Amino acid sequence: MSRKVLSVLLVVAMVFCMFALSACADTDDGNKDNGETNEDIKIGAILLGDENEGYTAAHIDGIKKAAKNLNLKEDQIVWRYNVPEDESCLDAAMELVDAGCELIFSNSFGHQTYMQQAASEVPDVTFVAMTGDTAVTSGLDNLCNAFTKIYEGRYVSGVVAGMKLAELVKEEKLTKDNYDADGNILIGYVGAYPYAEVVSGYTAFFLGIQSVVENVAMQVQFTNEWFNITAEGEAANKLMANGCVIIGQHADSTGAPSAVQAAHERGTIAYSVGYNIDMQSVAPDVALTSATNNWAVYYEYAISTMQKGETLPKNWAEGYEKDAVAITELSAACAAGTAEKVEEVIDAIKAGELHVFDITKFTVDGKQIDSCVVDLNNNFENTDPEDKEAVWDGYFHESELRSAPSFSLNIDGIKKLNAD
Repeated sequence: MSRKVLSVLLVVAMVFCMFALSACADTDDGNKDNGETNEDIKIGAILLGDENEGYTAAHIDGIKKAAKNLNLKEDQIVWRYNVPEDESCLDAAMELVDAGCELIFSNSFGHQTYMQQAASEVPDVTFVAMTGDTAVTSGLDNLCNAFTKIYEGRYVSGVVAGMKLAELVKEEKLTKDNYDADGNILIGYVGAYPYAEVVSGYTAFFLGIQSVVENVAMQVQFTNEWFNITAEGEAANKLMANGCVIIGQHADSTGAPSAVQAAHERGTIAYSVGYNIDMQSVAPDVALTSATNNWAVYYEYAISTMQKGETLPKNWAEGYEKDAVAITELSAACAAGTAEKVEEVIDAIKAGELHVFDITKFTVDGKQIDSCVVDLNNNFENTDPEDKEAVWDGYFHESELRSAPSFSLNIDGIKKLNAD
């Protein structure tokens, strides 16, 4: 529980110091601990959905775990659920400011514009736009971005899927309909939007599968919504009708796994890899695992940093090395030896021996790349001196130049069915 402060003057001094130091810094270097801890800090959370939507549920869980670890009381967190990606976000942000929140998070990319506006109007409050990418270019000291290196988790979930494919091939359970004209096994992916975040994820998933079974081809069906159970189910059905055996997803509902389970019950050979949460409750026979974020790692870091009067980095992104990403429990449907393979791959990622976007593992238009400039200013020109080269030491350095995913290359073997 929070300790009681003994003096009103001390409270005023602590709050003043907190406000003075709450702005974001470009790096962690130079952060100073003032020796005081603001244990009465108040946190605001602006959420795209609620506990019924997997992505938001993971954020809620992360905030609650961080709060428990830091001994925060319930009234130190103010929640705003089901906030659309429009001016409702700005309204929610200002309500949280009025409620006394000193650190305000939003969890969706579409919230960023309004979080930035709020940050410009209230310089004494720190705003963190999760999955965003304008913290540096905004010029605002009190706007930050954060994300995880979820592409690592997606790669590992791809390895799980690859092990299952290898088993299906060995047991001769696939039919000619599961192969394309070039002899590649068809796999599918339900994506929300053709954004870099989604492209990075499905590419990592594809490369994880390909690390186990080389002859695969992926089809991606977009829903153009983050959460739509019906649309995600329909997308999965289209992919399975095309012969896809594995259905991955970067969408936030249980629609795709549920569709795969229903198809299985009709006799279709197909398996599901989900996102955010364990999908075994809706797809008990076909859910292999889900890539997931451990948001508690960032929330605990951010809140404790602010409590100490230190500054948050403009961009934060961590993966397996800090246990910020994971896959959910492997199901009984997984192939024998999957757990051992997963452990091996995760250890290699943590040791820096395996890089997801190793440029020797993929081609673009039949050629290996040796350069890729990341547009850090969002001007879509890649000519600004602030834009940076992302390829060196033999791999694309995802989420190192900024927290938000930047990998948006269309690699060979992946076909987007409806990107427009």
